[in-house]
Amino acid sequence: MYPNLYYAFRDLVGVELPFLRFLNTFGFFVAIAFVAAATSLTYELRRKSKQALFVPEETTILVGKPASLQDILFNFSLGFLLGFKLLGLFFLANDEAVDPPSFIFSGEGNLPMGVLVGSFFAVTKWREKNKQKLEKPEKRIIRVWPEDRVGDITLLALVFGLAGAKLFDIFENWSDFLKRPGDYLFSPAGLTMYGGLICATIAIAIYAKRHKIGFLDLSDAIAPGLMLAYGIGRMGCQLSGDGDWGIVSELASKPFFLPDWTWSQTYPHNVIEAGVPITDCVGPYCNVLPNGVYPTALYESVASIILSLVLFYSKNHLKVSGSLFSLYLIFNGIERFLIEKIRVNNQLDLFGFHPTQAEIISTIIFLTGIVLAFYLKSRHKTSAES
Repeated sequence: MYPNLYYAFRDLVGVELPFLRFLNTFGFFVAIAFVAAATSLTYELRRKSKQALFVPEETTILVGKPASLQDILFNFSLGFLLGFKLLGLFFLANDEAVDPPSFIFSGEGNLPMGVLVGSFFAVTKWREKNKQKLEKPEKRIIRVWPEDRVGDITLLALVFGLAGAKLFDIFENWSDFLKRPGDYLFSPAGLTMYGGLICATIAIAIYAKRHKIGFLDLSDAIAPGLMLAYGIGRMGCQLSGDGDWGIVSELASKPFFLPDWTWSQTYPHNVIEAGVPITDCVGPYCNVLPNGVYPTALYESVASIILSLVLFYSKNHLKVSGSLFSLYLIFNGIERFLIEKIRVNNQLDLFGFHPTQAEIISTIIFLTGIVLAFYLKSRHKTSAES
């Protein structure tokens, strides 16, 4: 496994770059996933705008105004944090004892680099505004299309998605959270996908309503890229060994045509350091699972990428607004419900049944997709007849 990119480059390329210790493999793939989803969303929104499914929103902006003290202070603060923390980590790259999460949330850092980078950001902002400055600032009305708001939508998905994923994981593991809340909050593991999906969806729905963007058409535009992004994110889970694996599997039950690694893995050097110590291994990430388990993150990654291709293909054949999103909900619910049968998760006690949190939510999402599909079909039929 590759808990961070240092180990990946060392094993795959034979190059040791100490600063890569601070680039978490899972986080790297999450970043790629967001870029892929944003790129797909931009393309889909432009396509739908050309089909006249969206209209631009007119908004008034003030141009020619010089940089305010607030602008300069904000940019200085942002640059200071980047220099103080991130470049501070860079200069400590050769120190294997440094724990990046602990360093980020401590009072330690590189003060000179913080001041230097902060000053650079502040001066750059001042020069940018100064070039645009007019003798008398003026108001202008501009037209903003939905594709111009992809950055805002992506940021909302990132912030509320990560917050929701962590929040739902805390709910699912409440007793563990109470024992060590600090470690639990800042751990790279422990993210519940459905928590992120639900919270991000609510935030984006509110944003869409505020800016008069049709939610069903927006959801159709998001769906294929979202499924692809999930597959990429799960790839990060698999490569880092973040605990999203399955129950113990026996190679004896493996179909003969499958390689052993597709049926059972022990996740050596996993990022959460689960399992037993590896003999003669020195340093962090020296653990391996004592028994092979199903690599469920691998299964989900492959399934989600295939399903995303189906959604990309289906977008040109499903003409009713919201129908592609309903198909996404159905696919998502089925995929997650099935994988839960072999995943390691806490079970709930509900009226004599013992489902996992994800099984309950995936069932609700599947049924929501079915109901939405029938509702849209009925509404479209009624509209066509009238």
